[in-house]
Amino acid sequence: MAIGIGGSSAATELAKLGDMTSGIAPIQPAEYAARIERAQALMTQYGLDAIYVESGTNLLYFTGVAWRRSERLTGALIPASGPVQYVVPAFERGTFIGMMQISGDIHCWDEDENPYQLLADVVERRGIGAGTLGFDESAPYFMYVGIRERAPALRIRSAADVTRACRIRKSATELALMQRANDMTLRVHQAAAAILREGIATDEVLDFIDDAHRAVGARRGSTFCIVLFGADTAYPHGVKRPKRLEHNDMVLIDTGCQLYDYHSDITRTYVFGSADARQREVWEHEKHAQRIAFERVKAGVSAEEGDRAVRTYLQSIGYGPGYTLPGLPHRTGHGIGLDIHEWPYLVGGDRTELDVGMCFSIEPMLCVPNEFGVRHEDHVYITADGPRWFTQPARSIDDPFGLG
Repeated sequence: MAIGIGGSSAATELAKLGDMTSGIAPIQPAEYAARIERAQALMTQYGLDAIYVESGTNLLYFTGVAWRRSERLTGALIPASGPVQYVVPAFERGTFIGMMQISGDIHCWDEDENPYQLLADVVERRGIGAGTLGFDESAPYFMYVGIRERAPALRIRSAADVTRACRIRKSATELALMQRANDMTLRVHQAAAAILREGIATDEVLDFIDDAHRAVGARRGSTFCIVLFGADTAYPHGVKRPKRLEHNDMVLIDTGCQLYDYHSDITRTYVFGSADARQREVWEHEKHAQRIAFERVKAGVSAEEGDRAVRTYLQSIGYGPGYTLPGLPHRTGHGIGLDIHEWPYLVGGDRTELDVGMCFSIEPMLCVPNEFGVRHEDHVYITADGPRWFTQPARSIDDPFGLG
């Protein structure tokens, strides 16, 4: 049996876990204000008179308001100059004010009123009724239609030039939050590996991981979790049917949590029992592919280069070509932050020039249909001196957590 795999129980491992969030603070109002200023400078650069951000992670990023998106228009008009203008359901006004980190004017609409007319009126009063509005690229289409119908003279285009440019480079505070969240999830991975036993069900491991995330300080538990055994590990995002662990099964666990809204996301793959030659070979190919991507990504290199380097290597040793299986069926990596998947993406066609502060996963999964899959997933952030891991990659198939 590999080091750290099996031999313990859920109760024993939970008892070892403690809150890991001490000494870490959420984003402060001064940083939200700086984000607004950065957005306003970019609006001038891109010829926008304002942007509108709807409830969700864009609203959270710029204002600190963590509002769950619904069919009710709830967001913020951020003009190129001047204070933020909030548009909020009247019955939610008090709750909304309690969440605000950035001051601004609040405009409320009652349930029998048209919120898009209110937003159009706010735009008109700002003197930009015939100007150019950047509309939240993540907002539902019906909201775009709503404002377009009520403000026909307004030129509307995506706000992504502004939101993306602001969010894609993480601040020191954001990096610290993501580092701690990843530390928490890696500790949970170690605990989950220790409780494995022959016959344990995937659902039992899922429940344990959720409990373990809460034990280390993630208030919401696991934000997601995939637990796969045996041949099911060849399905990147899992299968619906539960399975019980058998001796010498490949085990794949992909999970994460949030700390003050910032995500972690780590995948570990190892064998419960004794790895055979085939399992060892593919595991090592995956480890080398992850390392190749790490060595390729740095400031000034396009995001797609990381994916291209991996696929070139994999094809040279018999996988693929391209997305053909056995091989790598998905992109090599995704950005991360307030969203679990955000810019940049390590995939062909993403020509984003990597820069200091950008964060993304490196996870060039290898899938061998009807046998097993191996995914090593860790995240990096770009520094002036190159990429740095948030978490050290799996050491070996015999000691995946480096405990020996």
